[in-house]
Amino acid sequence: MGQNGGTTARSSRCIALVGPFLSGKTTLLEAILARTGTVSRQGRTADKNTTGDASPEARAHGMSTEVNVADVTFLGDKFTFIDCPGSIEFQHEGALALSACDAAIVVCEPDPKRVPALQLILKQLEDRGIPRFLFLNKIDSFDTPVRDILPILQPASTKPLVLRQIPIWENGTATGFVDLALERAFVYHKQNNAEVIEMPAGVRERETDARFKMLETLADYDDELMEQLLSDRQPDREKVFRDLVEEMQNCLIVPVLLGSAENGNGILRLLKALRHEAPFVDRTARRLKLENAKSAGQVLKTVHTAHGGKLSLVRVLAGEFGEGTTVQGAKAEERAASAFSMLGQDVKKRSAGKAGDTVALGKLERIHTGECISADKGGSIQVAVPEPPQPVYALAIGVKDRKDEVKLTAALAKLMEEDPSLRLDHVKDTHQLVLWGQGEMHLRVSLERLQRKYGVDVSTGPRQVPYKETIRKSIEIRGRHKKQSGGHGQFGDVVLKIRPLPRGSGFQFDDTIAGGVVPKQFIPSVEIGVADYLQHGPLGGFPVVDVGVTLTDGSYHSVDSSDMAFRQAGRLAMSEGLPKCDPVLLEPIMEVEIAVPNDATARVNGMIPQRRGQILGFDAREGWPGWDVIKAQIPETEIGDLIVDLRSATAGVGTFTARFHHLAELTGRLADHALAAHRQAAE
Repeated sequence: MGQNGGTTARSSRCIALVGPFLSGKTTLLEAILARTGTVSRQGRTADKNTTGDASPEARAHGMSTEVNVADVTFLGDKFTFIDCPGSIEFQHEGALALSACDAAIVVCEPDPKRVPALQLILKQLEDRGIPRFLFLNKIDSFDTPVRDILPILQPASTKPLVLRQIPIWENGTATGFVDLALERAFVYHKQNNAEVIEMPAGVRERETDARFKMLETLADYDDELMEQLLSDRQPDREKVFRDLVEEMQNCLIVPVLLGSAENGNGILRLLKALRHEAPFVDRTARRLKLENAKSAGQVLKTVHTAHGGKLSLVRVLAGEFGEGTTVQGAKAEERAASAFSMLGQDVKKRSAGKAGDTVALGKLERIHTGECISADKGGSIQVAVPEPPQPVYALAIGVKDRKDEVKLTAALAKLMEEDPSLRLDHVKDTHQLVLWGQGEMHLRVSLERLQRKYGVDVSTGPRQVPYKETIRKSIEIRGRHKKQSGGHGQFGDVVLKIRPLPRGSGFQFDDTIAGGVVPKQFIPSVEIGVADYLQHGPLGGFPVVDVGVTLTDGSYHSVDSSDMAFRQAGRLAMSEGLPKCDPVLLEPIMEVEIAVPNDATARVNGMIPQRRGQILGFDAREGWPGWDVIKAQIPETEIGDLIVDLRSATAGVGTFTARFHHLAELTGRLADHALAAHRQAAE
């Protein structure tokens, strides 16, 4: 299929709306819905009446907390718009939905402070080869000339930002624009189509200069155009448009359009650019290496609805999927119960989705977000999807009502299927159920959703750090278990040598028994008793590590000795001996890599010693111009809220990964505080 023709031309296209937090993506979606007649009146986020962001959580917090989907028709062409959350805490859901989109509109403001956040978005699109437009929103609030804005934003993109329009100013207000490809001037009409006007005299010089710069960039990828410019020949308009289309679709340039979503300005030109220039599904299938598939689709999002059960939002890349289609996933075969179109929170039955369509299929219970599906018996070809980022913030959770325990497990499974960037850990050492996410707000919204959708109300608390205990000196100790209660008694007698081991050695047990003073069959029971006690050490009941125990002597009774008796003897010896071995608390030290824009590196370096951390060094972040990676070792107890301070210091874009490195002794006031907190949590 060709760009604007061919046997299956004009199939539906799927366009992602992405951009930094509060850039106006949801407002742009609303403006598009109003301009295409999909809704009768443009809603406003401030009035909480938009089609997108209609969930109670999104409206309560005034931000996108999940992907929103809307189908529209414009001049006979069908589009599905996928509005992706801008906050870094919710971006993984958008990252999954991007996979099978044909193109993206990156919505941004002319604010230098937002450049790192813009870079996060553009890098994701660049790495995945997704063609993109940049929509400079809120033009009505610009206080910097557009020609000065582009150099500010350019560091966020490795590909040239190519200005397609320039604003017409009147008394400091943008009243219209000039389309540099069409060479026409337009005047804005609020919430209505822009009107063609004669080019204002004072604008002509700016237009000529800006158009030449646009053509120069296009000529970098077109020798014929370069020759025309060098010989002062004006290229014909059709050639200019062909170059714009080809270079945008090949991800060589990023066209920049202007407007104000709030006032509906620039929306028509944006839609026309999409109609004429955005690629179709065949190109997307090629990018995903699915061009030879007779039947293929990708699950962009999973939703569990109150009445309709599970819905899988599928971009159809080839073939047809609808009610009754038998679907092959990565590991399961399912039969789709029904097919729906989506408009925000509204779901409506529809016919089968053909190549290009985005359709919600019901009851694909064993097929998950990111999977590719096929209607062919041969199975489905899977494509790579982004791994969830490592979680950076955690809360311990528990049900307020014991009868909700089973309900909680099922509800959390559904919640994590909808949002794979959540993670649940059952922590053996602390006996806590810990929910991990991408930040404070991410977990807050997730728990609100848990209560609203599944009726499970949970209590929350801080995650306990899994401290350990060890010893610093050796001792030899006898443990004797003797009990007479009529009939057979119980008798076990052992002598143990307890000694510290090098860090990381764990627990080692051996024996030097000679002469059968402890029969061979009872020695494993002694080891079990010793290991039992080491689960709860003498300081705070934490597991004891790096301890060696040698069974050196003992005695037995031919009738009363048993496995249980020697197990108890081993445990008694440890309970008496370990407190005399100079026990000490150990805290986990994490190896941390912090990624930040380099203008925040000094601030973050200052945060690390405040958290008892040690800076190991920092370097430029590979593949990320203008970013650094700081390597450090920080106690685990000090990184619980690290992400909160880190985001505050980096305008919301800093992040980190952490992995266990070693255990280190914790003494003095810090140890006392840790033990007191542990005792309080146990009460």
